[in-house]
Amino acid sequence: MHSGVDLSGFGLGNSYTLVAEDPVGYRAQVSPTRKAVHVLPGGYSLTFQELDQRISRCAAVLYEMFRFRGDHIRVASLGRNSIDLLVLAFACQRIRAIFVPLNWRLGAAELESIVADCEPELVVYEPEFEAVGKALGAASAKRATIPFTGSEDSLDARIARAEPMKRLKADADTPSVLLYTSGTTGTPKGVILTRKNLFCAAVNFSFVGEVVPGSVTFCDLPFFHTIGLVAIARTTLMMGGTLVISDRFVPERTISCLNDDDLGITHYFAVPQMASMLRDHPGFAPERMRRLKAIFIGGAPLPPPLVEAYLKDGIALVNGYGMSEAGTVMHMPLDELAIATRHGSVGFPAPLIEVRISRDTGEEAEVDEVGELWIRGPSVSPGYWNKPELTQAAFTDGWFRTGDMARRDSDGFYMLADRLKDMYISGGENVYPAEVEAVIAGHSDVAEVAVIGVADDRWGETGAAFVVSRGGSSVDPAQLQALCKARLATFKCPSHILIVDSIPRNAAGKPLKHVLRQNWRAA
Repeated sequence: MHSGVDLSGFGLGNSYTLVAEDPVGYRAQVSPTRKAVHVLPGGYSLTFQELDQRISRCAAVLYEMFRFRGDHIRVASLGRNSIDLLVLAFACQRIRAIFVPLNWRLGAAELESIVADCEPELVVYEPEFEAVGKALGAASAKRATIPFTGSEDSLDARIARAEPMKRLKADADTPSVLLYTSGTTGTPKGVILTRKNLFCAAVNFSFVGEVVPGSVTFCDLPFFHTIGLVAIARTTLMMGGTLVISDRFVPERTISCLNDDDLGITHYFAVPQMASMLRDHPGFAPERMRRLKAIFIGGAPLPPPLVEAYLKDGIALVNGYGMSEAGTVMHMPLDELAIATRHGSVGFPAPLIEVRISRDTGEEAEVDEVGELWIRGPSVSPGYWNKPELTQAAFTDGWFRTGDMARRDSDGFYMLADRLKDMYISGGENVYPAEVEAVIAGHSDVAEVAVIGVADDRWGETGAAFVVSRGGSSVDPAQLQALCKARLATFKCPSHILIVDSIPRNAAGKPLKHVLRQNWRAA
């Protein structure tokens, strides 16, 4: 068991404190003229005082619409990253409503399923998604829809006409956000995040990411995911930094932003595929990015060659581990030696997270023994919206069972083995695909890899590796087989290696292995 602090008696309770409020109001008091948010392209900015005022006006708009319907009104948003998407999120918290950011990458049927589950009273949509937004509204006579911009009835126009209102008091355990999981199983669930969860998740990342007043973070990861909405946006604003927002990942724009001395970006966040694309881009100029504290990676393991290449450029590429249900759980220290020598590690637990590696029997695993990762702490969600059975199954004796397999070495560094459900058994031996993927990803011609277990007449199950070649190279499956045989036990070596153009992934960069399994069975 490991904990950065003694969590017993950690006094967050139900008191009306900064834990229960949003952090923008506090920063508007202590540093009103400091730049809070800056949008690319366009360069539109707001100070903390201006941002606070806009949130207060938006809260007034929402309160006027729903004040007779009680607390916990759900307000869904469908749009790319913007200041007003964040304004809407904080405004919901100020009136005791629940913010539901929708994944605009999903199809209409998938969005309809999510909306049917959480039943929002309002859907706010960007004009780009007008058809889908109006269709989601039409599914219920009690559901209103308005665009973010573009009409006299838009949220932007209503905010301009509203007077600021004071926030409504609420305790720290009041639900504030519903984050629908990315659906690696194909069935998204609504993760309930309370005010306390959001505050403590931001505290956790502020420690591991060394986010301080004066930090300038750049976010082009979507705000419908915990990395964008909580780890980046919430942490930056809570700590009094400046959040630079891009509505999507565009390599040219990102490189220009990271190279810009006037912006002075100190923190950037990506998935491994984005980091690889940036380094291969002709405009990549590492000597102009030395102000970066690090490029923070989530969603998938980091290929060692990519880590080493960035280190040679003088840029730290660091991995971590988190989830919608808890925010940041573990993170590599921002230490060059650890980054260079601890390939595959996700580092140490965040300070407000307690971690346990558990055997099937419930006993705590020994050092270097693989078991299921259990966590607890004030950032951990109380459960899933409208799913009491799933909530009950997710917890054992107050511990949240992540479903991820992990181990801890004698120095306290944690390594992920794999998802419990992704483990397969070959010839009676457990195989964790992440271990196989780490070996294959070490080949210089491999850009991406995902391994699944597939049926085998002789061994019960065996591995199938889906591999994407790097750049214009052509990787030889026989070389990869030889690499696996040289570094892995025979039963771990995949019997099938398929060279593919791409691997299906969710918004967080995680491979959609259920899609790979479906495609394999259909082939």
